Amino acid sequence: MNDSENNYKTHYFDWAATSPADEDILKQAVELTLKDWGNPSSTHQVGKNARTLLEQARDRAAKALGVPSSTVYFTSGGTESDQIPLLAQLCKPAKGTVLISSIEHPAVREQALALKSCGWKVEQLDADKNGIITPQTVIDSLTSDTTLVCIMAVNNETGVIQPIYEIADAITKWSAGKRKPKFHVDCVQAAGKIQLNLAHPGIDSAALSSHKICGPRGIGILYMKDQIDVFLRGGGQEKGIRSGTENVLGAVAFSLALERYYNKEKPELVEASAKFVEALSKLKGCTIVPPGRLQNPELFSPYVVQASFDHIPGNVMLRALDSKGFYISTGSACSSKKNKRPVLEAMHITPQISENAVRFSFGPHTTAQAIDELFDAVSKVNSQFNK
Repeated sequence: MNDSENNYKTHYFDWAATSPADEDILKQAVELTLKDWGNPSSTHQVGKNARTLLEQARDRAAKALGVPSSTVYFTSGGTESDQIPLLAQLCKPAKGTVLISSIEHPAVREQALALKSCGWKVEQLDADKNGIITPQTVIDSLTSDTTLVCIMAVNNETGVIQPIYEIADAITKWSAGKRKPKFHVDCVQAAGKIQLNLAHPGIDSAALSSHKICGPRGIGILYMKDQIDVFLRGGGQEKGIRSGTENVLGAVAFSLALERYYNKEKPELVEASAKFVEALSKLKGCTIVPPGRLQNPELFSPYVVQASFDHIPGNVMLRALDSKGFYISTGSACSSKKNKRPVLEAMHITPQISENAVRFSFGPHTTAQAIDELFDAVSKVNSQFNK
């Protein structure tokens, strides 16, 4: 790798959008699947060899996730893994209520709106000023016809960590003696960033995405504790949960990425991120979003930081840093062209702060030195507008 390529990766701070793929993992996955290239559903030896490779990947992923292999389903990505449990509601004999948090990713939010157009009742759970959905908020919204609750583990814009285990326990306790609503967790921004326990009682399903954790795009995992009826059907692959010829190369690469990066601590990055937030907060005209992060840093992932700068629209800060070789974003890559910030609106962040907000996101390869260099660049841009 030459110096320019190395600098390109070193100063990349948009890991929440996608991560640079681990080259060793991709090479290993390509080598394995070039050797066993068959269709895993074929019954001849070539197909059986590919099936063995696929099931080895499933076992490897399950071991990394700490769940049974029978609960791991390979999908096309985080979006599909989020949507399968939502679309499964359409298979129910009677319409009911689905609860989603007000700060969900569009993969959940937009699919829930599609359910609403089909006659389902969809209610949003309000977040507090820090963007947190409390267990009590969930319990207060549960009704006898609630069939599904969707709350993401880590928000992709603010980095706020939701109390998913406490929520799971609260739903289970509320359901004693009656039907329990399913609890789905979007773990796309959490996997490889914070400690996760998908086997926690009360969590029924979870979505993960390969390209957020140094794997390739186009492959995801749906953890599904129990079998469900699915709305989209086909050839019956993945035990009918996700039909379509399996992406063996993606499955192998994702499983290797989980093995290498899932639930691995990186104390030096955590410390560097905390220093970065503290330094940003002291810049003239800078607001940490939400401000409560300064008082309660433990409630936020160190891998996602959002800040707003007076007199600097988010797109201006993005372009200014881009010209200096630093790469950030103004929020979710999936919504970057819509110029809307529904997550910040749900948190009652003022329009001006929302318009000026930018996201800095890190990954396992981000160094403390690179974060220091990022701060210097941000400080110089900020000084030009906030003198």
